[in-house]
Amino acid sequence: MYMPKTLTEAVRYYADEQVCIDTVAALRWPDGKAVCPKCGEQEGERKHYWLATQKRWKCYACRKQFSVKVDSVFEDSALGLDVWLIALWMLCNCKNGVSSYEIARETGIAQKSAWHLLHRLRYGLQSKDGGKLGSDGAIVEVDESFIGGKARNMHKAKRKKAMEYRHKGKVVVMGLLERGGKVRTEIIGDRDKATLHGNVKLHVEPGAKVMTDELMAYWGLEAEYEHKVINHAIEYVKGEIHTNSMENYWSLVKRSLSGTYISIESYHLFRYLDEQTFRYNHRSTKEKPVTNADRFSIALSQIAGKRLQFKELTGKVEGSPF
Repeated sequence: MYMPKTLTEAVRYYADEQVCIDTVAALRWPDGKAVCPKCGEQEGERKHYWLATQKRWKCYACRKQFSVKVDSVFEDSALGLDVWLIALWMLCNCKNGVSSYEIARETGIAQKSAWHLLHRLRYGLQSKDGGKLGSDGAIVEVDESFIGGKARNMHKAKRKKAMEYRHKGKVVVMGLLERGGKVRTEIIGDRDKATLHGNVKLHVEPGAKVMTDELMAYWGLEAEYEHKVINHAIEYVKGEIHTNSMENYWSLVKRSLSGTYISIESYHLFRYLDEQTFRYNHRSTKEKPVTNADRFSIALSQIAGKRLQFKELTGKVEGSPF
């Protein structure tokens, strides 16, 4: 299957609706056999009927009609797949993310629609953890960061208090990064020993090499891990002991939040972390080159079985899956 290599090629290639349908279908159903989302019936000897005028299939078993959008993040959207696929391409491949205002300007849709569209795509970028970090002797860096407004940008009435309580009102995010591998993030309520140790045990293989800073809450990890500490008051690197890779990830996150998205609600923070995590985990390296088309294909293969309605996104109903 042909895949465009640049955004310009993607815009031209996905201008054809049938091309969009064929691309999504090929990545949703790699074996080439459409599966009815209504009854789960897969094409066998008797193929589903293709209704050319309506651009959808009709299941030969349950007689229901379905399009390639059904049971995916695209479901019940009036927007064409050409808009969806270009927005997904930009979200996957723009290193600092892409704002809803930019998507609205470039595609001609409303900013509110673009905001909903991007959050649905971020839901599609979520993936399963896939086992613990630190296997085969890999080093795992563990660090936490505070996400929130800077005191110097606040009103004079709030600035003094913010300077006294530096972390007040900010969200704590814990990150675990396997060098040369993947990163995982999790929003935590505090930096207590029980919380930090619990997350390390949940995500890191016992006996692995774990690098942290001098925070006292990490003390005691040496009981189950090869725990090494770097004291940032003295130095930032001591041989293989450092957390610079994790710091680099935090830099990417904060650059996108402050530079591209400007201001976000803490309620939605984990969605933006999922977006940045996807791009980082599928970055291109010397050992494993990854192209824009590769990232796009991986993202598009994950959109099935996920749906996010606007009322769930805005907290108007309980039990949102996102």
